[in-house]
Amino acid sequence: MKYKYTAMNARNQKKTGAVEAETQSQAIAILRDRGLIVQEIIEAKNSDEPTSIWNMDFTGDIHKAKIKPKRLLSLYNQLAMMMKAGINLSLSMKIMIEGEKEQNIRKILKEINEGLYNGLTLSQAMSNFKTFPSLYISIISAGEANGRLDDAFEQCALILKKDLALSGKIRGALGYPIFMMALVVVLLIILCVFVLPTFKGVYGSFGAELPGLTLAVMAFSDFLINFWWLLIIIVVGVVFGFTTLKKNSAEFAMLCARIALKIPLIGPIMRQNSTARFCRLMFTLTEAGIPIHRAMALARDTIPNLYMRARVQDVINDVQIGVTIHEAMGKHPVFDPILVSMIQVGEESGMLSDSLFKMAEMYEAQVDESTNRLTEMMTPIMTVVIGLVVGVVVVSMILPMFGVYSVIDTGT
Repeated sequence: MKYKYTAMNARNQKKTGAVEAETQSQAIAILRDRGLIVQEIIEAKNSDEPTSIWNMDFTGDIHKAKIKPKRLLSLYNQLAMMMKAGINLSLSMKIMIEGEKEQNIRKILKEINEGLYNGLTLSQAMSNFKTFPSLYISIISAGEANGRLDDAFEQCALILKKDLALSGKIRGALGYPIFMMALVVVLLIILCVFVLPTFKGVYGSFGAELPGLTLAVMAFSDFLINFWWLLIIIVVGVVFGFTTLKKNSAEFAMLCARIALKIPLIGPIMRQNSTARFCRLMFTLTEAGIPIHRAMALARDTIPNLYMRARVQDVINDVQIGVTIHEAMGKHPVFDPILVSMIQVGEESGMLSDSLFKMAEMYEAQVDESTNRLTEMMTPIMTVVIGLVVGVVVVSMILPMFGVYSVIDTGT
């Protein structure tokens, strides 16, 4: 089977191509062995085999279907509970298939169960579906090897639960300022489009000389009324150009990721979130018995920030030639000194997992604290911004009144 991929090499250069493999997870492993960080991988369609319209599946390919994270968390928890209760895998799958109401999930579970009957392991059967990331498949594969599938599903559920919690906190912290900025824009449009033109007509009828601030605000109001379509084109063009450039230029994407980490208030949260996720996954994967190099590669792929992901790849490259993890991390300022020190203690004492667990807990607590602080700080900041916007518009409408009064006095 052929898979098309988009990946980054060790020099942060974007590479595209195709690779032959039996499963998607095997294709990813092959590309990793070549030193490539996979960004996107999809099954290549065979153009030599035309599909009749009568044989087309209009419901979509379930191998590419995505299960919502919360629903996936429920599946992992169900499997963990049933297997801990002594129910074997075959019966557990049957129970889940019979109780599943969502059509796509039911189809996926059925095909996985058929794979088990055909001699595949659970991890092999799951690897045929895009909705199961290679991280979780590796944990399940390790659980199959050591005979503790129940623990493997518990670990998958714990990772996904922590990931959802961290992502939810960050979305909540960033959602408020985005909402307030949208409110400012809407308020500004209402004032400029509906309120200011009325005052403009009143002042024009008196022939009063308007102050510079009022003229500037009136000019902006006229622009919004007469050239709103141009503003939309500019905004859409900038957004489209930015996303296209970021998608097609590895250097630009890396620059954006690096700048994002330096944004006040938001940058530290992104770095803490990436570090917390990396430490949590490293702890879970090493506890599951996955080799350290494989664990680092899996943890690397889950880091959302591209710049930090590239620095982890640098660490992996150094570790593969014999450098200790803490020495490799110490070369990059993006990793906190306390993290480097704790990993050094863990490596020297043979308790690396414990150090990673403590660091994960610490950084997750920092994310909580930082998101709360961001929300608290954004409230007065956005209040001031709204006050300034409204204040400028109101002052621009009041100032001409003094000129109107002088015109009336002169006339009388």
